[in-house]
Amino acid sequence: MFTTPARLFRVLAIAEAITWTLLISALIARAVGQPAVLVTAAGGIHGFVFLSYGATAVLLAFHQRWRVGVAVLAVASAIVPYLTIPVEIWLHRSGRLEGRWRLTATEDPRDHTWYDRTMRWFLHRPWVLALLILVAIIAIFSILLLIGPPGGR
Repeated sequence: MFTTPARLFRVLAIAEAITWTLLISALIARAVGQPAVLVTAAGGIHGFVFLSYGATAVLLAFHQRWRVGVAVLAVASAIVPYLTIPVEIWLHRSGRLEGRWRLTATEDPRDHTWYDRTMRWFLHRPWVLALLILVAIIAIFSILLLIGPPGGR
């Protein structure tokens, strides 16, 4: 399904924008008298996708060897509603999402660093990588739930 880094990033960028729509709609519904549980549900979905998008942006920043500024922009774009879509378009048009998954080492010296070897190991075991990312997202999500919602209760 996610045969290329570009496809994975596009799916998460669109999902992040969709969950912004859910959250904004729930906030509007609450403002006109609908139950607050709508915001709780939409907020939870949005939070999970937000963290998934951020994890994907970090993964691709390492995989695609983005500069730190590009990586920060990609992650931070999830904070502004719908900004993930134009950032994904920009990354695609600027060639930062080109190529397939780097599953084998080349002559490039960067392919021989410990984190590139680790990345290739996980890319050869996508279910392990997905499970590791999912566990990290759940842990962060749980900590954020304990802290409480943005802006307080």
